[in-house]
Parts: sequence; structure tokens; C-alpha cells
Amino acid sequence: MTRFAGAVVILHGGRARGHEPTAPTQLAVLRMIPFERAVRRAVRGRDVAVSRPRFRVRGWNGAEASPVADLHELVDGLGVPTVLIGHSMGARAALRMVGHPPVVAVAALAPWLPTGEPVGHLGGTRVLLAHGDRDTVTDPRATWAYAERLRRGSVRAYGTGVPAFQGEAAGGVAAIEVAGEGHAMLRRAALWHRLAVEFTLLSLDGPSGAGPVTNAFRRAAAGLPRPTV
Repeated sequence: MTRFAGAVVILHGGRARGHEPTAPTQLAVLRMIPFERAVRRAVRGRDVAVSRPRFRVRGWNGAEASPVADLHELVDGLGVPTVLIGHSMGARAALRMVGHPPVVAVAALAPWLPTGEPVGHLGGTRVLLAHGDRDTVTDPRATWAYAERLRRGSVRAYGTGVPAFQGEAAGGVAAIEVAGEGHAMLRRAALWHRLAVEFTLLSLDGPSGAGPVTNAFRRAAAGLPRPTV
């Protein structure tokens, strides 16, 4: 079995309840295909595995948190520094992995964050939350509130394998508001894919330019408001 130096895992959305098996033709699953392709192109030639797994069942299912169990099993099996990129329910599952070795970074795109969603400690994890201002499926306001709770409750410490900005912590939390975008991330699809790619490269290699993700983390480190792109 080939052993990679790092991994990127792309996670699809789902629904609140549902124990029926996830199918490859579900729209939430299909939506993540271009994210996977974009990230694969970006890391081509590197010792990085990119995967787009399907959760076993379609729903979160209350206290069962069905996709979280799947994700724990997957990440623990990889055993290498891992970047998680999730949408909606997949973003919620990914955020439950913040601070869990070997997860080094989590990008939550249009995340589903109900009232009372627990907030863990960063533990060296870099976290990006991005949400469209026209999303009527999941609430952008809940995302911004979650980001603030995560900033307040987490220690900005970072560990082995997490690259640092010069003079800035590599961990930490940043948020980006995507103007004119809804839940499916289709109106400005190319921008969403660009955010995922930049976040991946930032998390694996450290900053290499002045893209919107790097800018968001630098603004967050300086205590400035989240940017709108």
C-alpha cells in the first residue's frame, strides 16, 4: 500500500435525518466532483493523496452524528497530516474534527451549524469558514457566530507539520463572505473551487501569494473584519 506524506479529503453534504445509504448520483455528492478535480490538479506531482469519500448514510441523525463516525475512521486510517474540505453537513462533520490528530486544516463551505453546535479547541488546526450571503438553506449568521466562538474558545497554538506565516500563527480561524452566492455554490463556482485550492496549498505549504484565503487569515490575525469576495 502506497504511503503518502499528506492527504486532502473532500466531503459532501446531506440532510438532517436519513439512514438510507448514500448514492453516487445524489446532487450533494456530485457537487464535490469539481472540487476534487481542482485540488487534484493543484497538488499534481506532490506526495499528497486526494479523496472524495461518500458517507455511509445520507443523514446526520441527531446524537448519532453518523458522518462523524465515518470521518473518524477514515482520518485515523490515513494517519498522515490531513486537510478536510467539507460542504454543508460535510462541513459540520469536518468541524467536529478540529483539534483531532492528524487533521491540520478544515475548510467549512456553507456549513450547517445548528444552535448549540459544540466548539472544540484548535490544537494547531487552521480553520476557514466561507458562506454565501444569499444562502437560505444554512444560515450565514450562524457561521459567523461559530467562527467567533471558535476564536474565543481556542488556543492559537500550532504543532508539528503545520506551516506558519512569518510572524503569524499558522493555526487560527478566518472567515470569508461570498457575495451573491447561495447554498449550492453554483453562481460563482470557480471562486469556490479557487478558495478550496488556495486553502489546500496554504495548509500544506504556507503562504505563497496574496489570494483571498491568505488575505482572510492575515486580516483575522490582525483583528480586522472578515472580507467579502
